[in-house]
Amino acid sequence: MRNKYLYITLLSILGLNAEAQEQLIAQAPRLVISITIDQLRTDYLETYVPLYGNEGLKKLLTEGKVFTNGAYHFTPVDRASAIASLHTGTVPYYNGITAEEWLDKQTLRPQNCVRDQKIGYSPQFLGTSTISDELKMATNGIAKVFSFASTADAAILSAGHAADGAAWISNGQWATTTYYRPVNQWLSGYTRLFHPGTDTNKTITDAALKCIEQAGIGNDDKTDLVSLTYTAGLQMESYVELDRQMTRLLNGVEQQIPRDRVLFVITGTTSREEEEEGNQERYRIPTGTFYINRTANLLNMYLGAVFGPAKYVEFCYKNQVYFNHQLLRQKNIHLGEICSRSQEFLLQLSGVRNVYTANQLLTSDSYLLESIRNGFNVEKCGDLIIDIAPGWKLINEDTLEKSTSRSAHVPFPIIIYGAGTKSERVQTPVTVDRIAPAIARAIRIRAPNACSSEPLF
Repeated sequence: MRNKYLYITLLSILGLNAEAQEQLIAQAPRLVISITIDQLRTDYLETYVPLYGNEGLKKLLTEGKVFTNGAYHFTPVDRASAIASLHTGTVPYYNGITAEEWLDKQTLRPQNCVRDQKIGYSPQFLGTSTISDELKMATNGIAKVFSFASTADAAILSAGHAADGAAWISNGQWATTTYYRPVNQWLSGYTRLFHPGTDTNKTITDAALKCIEQAGIGNDDKTDLVSLTYTAGLQMESYVELDRQMTRLLNGVEQQIPRDRVLFVITGTTSREEEEEGNQERYRIPTGTFYINRTANLLNMYLGAVFGPAKYVEFCYKNQVYFNHQLLRQKNIHLGEICSRSQEFLLQLSGVRNVYTANQLLTSDSYLLESIRNGFNVEKCGDLIIDIAPGWKLINEDTLEKSTSRSAHVPFPIIIYGAGTKSERVQTPVTVDRIAPAIARAIRIRAPNACSSEPLF
C-alpha cells in the first residue's frame, strides 16, 4: 500500500515537472529579430535623441535593456567580420571570416568572403555554425530563417548555412542566391520587386514586414529568426531616418505578434570614419605615410643580402606580408628564420609600431596579443602582420589600397527589447560574442558550435 502511494506521488511530481517544462517551452519567443546597424555609435545615437519620435529608437533606449559599451574582442574589424562574429558567437580565428576580402594564397588575388565561383554567392568560407543554423537543426528544419541587407556579405553571413533565404540589394535591384535550395517561393517573387531611388534602410524594413506577413513568420510556437542589416552612417539625417524605420518595424511587428513573444536584438558593427585629407597636418597631429609596397622591395633587398638574391616577398595585402613558400623550400630556408630576420628589419622603419609573425600569434598565450590573435586565421592571413602607428596612413601603390591606423575604441550599443525584457542601462563593457549564446538560451537551443562565451542576458 505504501509503495502504491509512493508511486502515485512520483507520477504527480513527474506530471507537474512535465507541465512546468511545457510552460517554459511555450514562453520562448515565437520570433527573434536580429538587427545589425553598420557603423552605429553610442555617442551619435544618444546625441540625436531629441530628434527621435516616441515609437522607434527612443522606445528601444527607454524600454529595452541597453548595453552602452559594446565591443569586438578582435582586430581588425570590418562589417563582414563583425557580422560573422555576432552570429557565430566566436572570432575570426575560429569562424574564418577575417574581413570582407582577404588574399587567396593560391591565386594571389583578393577573395570576397561570400563569393562562390560555382554558384555566385554562398557562405562556403564561414567555418562554424551560426545561431540560425542551430535553430534549424533544433527544429528539424521547421523554423523559418530569412536575412535582408544592402550587401551580399551582410545578408549571407547573417543567414548562415541553413537559412530559407537571404536577399540583398545589387545594382539597384534585389538579389539572392540559389545556394539556399529550394529557393523560397515567397522570396523569389519578392526579389523581382524594387523601386529605384528608395532609401536602402526603408527598403530593408519593407522586406522584413512583407516577409513576416507573407512567409508565415511567428505563426506557431516554433521560433523563427529574421536578420536585418541597416546602415547608420555618420550624419544626423541618417539617424533620424533610422529612427523612422525602427518605428515602422516595431509597430509593424507588434501589430502581428504580441510584444512578449518577440525578441529584438540590436547592435552595431564598428565605425569606419576616415580622417579628412590634410586634417591631421592642419592641427599638427603626428602622422606619416607607410608605403607597404616600397617596404616590400626594401625587405627583398635586405633578405637578398642575407640569403642570396631572389624575390622572397610574394605579395603584400593590406598590412600583411606573404612570403614565397615554394622558394623557401627550394632554398631550404626555414620560415621561422626568415620571419625573424624580417621582423628585426621592419621594426627599424618609421611608422611601424610592431610586427607579428604567424607563428608568434599561433603559439603565444600572451594576453597582450589576444585581440590580434583572435582576428588572425592561418588560412586567410599573411606570414607577417605589420602594426602601423596610430594616425599614420597605410598605402599600397600596387593595389591602390589606403587606410589610416586608429587604435581608439568607438563604443556602440547592444539593445535587447521585447520578450519580457526589463528596462535597464548597463555601462560595463561587453563583447558581441556573448549575444549568440544569449539568444540560444532565450529560445532553448544550443549555442553555435565554436561559441564558448557566457550569455549576455
